[in-house]
Amino acid sequence: MTRVIFLGGLGRSGTTLIERVLGQLPGVCALGEVVHLWQRDLRDDERCGCGEHFSACDFWERVGIAAFGGWHRVDVHRVLALRDLVERTRHIPRLASRSPRAHVELIREYADYYKRIYLGAARVAGASVVIDSSKHSALAHVLRYADLDLRVVHVVRDARGVAYSWTKQVRRPETDHAEEMTRYTPSRSALLWLAHNSAFGLLRRRGVPVRRLRYEEFIADPVAAIRRLAGFAGLDPSMMDLTWLGERHVDLGVSHSAAGNPMRFATGRIDLRQDNAWTTKLPPRQRAVVSAVCSPMLRAYGYPVFSPSSPPASSPVASQSQERS
Repeated sequence: MTRVIFLGGLGRSGTTLIERVLGQLPGVCALGEVVHLWQRDLRDDERCGCGEHFSACDFWERVGIAAFGGWHRVDVHRVLALRDLVERTRHIPRLASRSPRAHVELIREYADYYKRIYLGAARVAGASVVIDSSKHSALAHVLRYADLDLRVVHVVRDARGVAYSWTKQVRRPETDHAEEMTRYTPSRSALLWLAHNSAFGLLRRRGVPVRRLRYEEFIADPVAAIRRLAGFAGLDPSMMDLTWLGERHVDLGVSHSAAGNPMRFATGRIDLRQDNAWTTKLPPRQRAVVSAVCSPMLRAYGYPVFSPSSPPASSPVASQSQERS
């Protein structure tokens, strides 16, 4: 059975970089944020990670044929309506408990669209593992209702670094820079950080295999982190050539990411570096608010609640030079 690795967490936590690196492994097919495929790609024909518009990408054309007999056979309006009915953060308590039979049928119908894409992509790519970096905690709960070998990597980043990232102004290359990525205030992102990360804890209690990864640990030792994730995905890390991944760089090929952070378009050698900008650029009052709101889970994840002016050496806050997060 095809294994599905779902990268979850709040946006701006480093999932795009982690997905890109995992996608370099043999037998792995990285799909980007499939949750946005219906609207941004099928409806709006935005650009694939390869640079082509979705409708002109040979890979996605073949996936559509394998999954549905062609994308023209997908009722996008139906998919988006199902999303609004079942895949919202506020629906997680219902998704995690015993839902009414009629609602379960809707959940399974929605989940089946994803399952067909995963299996179609695996068939086209000749892969045994597919990666969906959709991040949405509600979608991860929805996928429990599909007959899948689902494994979740819960990516966590220091809430203050995430809060600072959400204040940045970032253009979306897939719209030819006509649109910007969403921005949140630090207080808003703090609440979202709590909600989404809590939801993944609940998913673990529902029997789904969940592996937590702090983004700071990934940057500190990317080779070790990728070997652990490869094992979690059911691959044999001892048989892998990882010479393209160094302690401070990664060599990336072309991706077919359906949606996500602008970093999905990056190719060639990408530097991995520490990024402590939030410690000086996130105003002290805002940093204090985020620390207070997120304090219980910051402690649980091993972050200092009242952080110093720069992160301690044992827990570096880090980023990737082209992650823009």
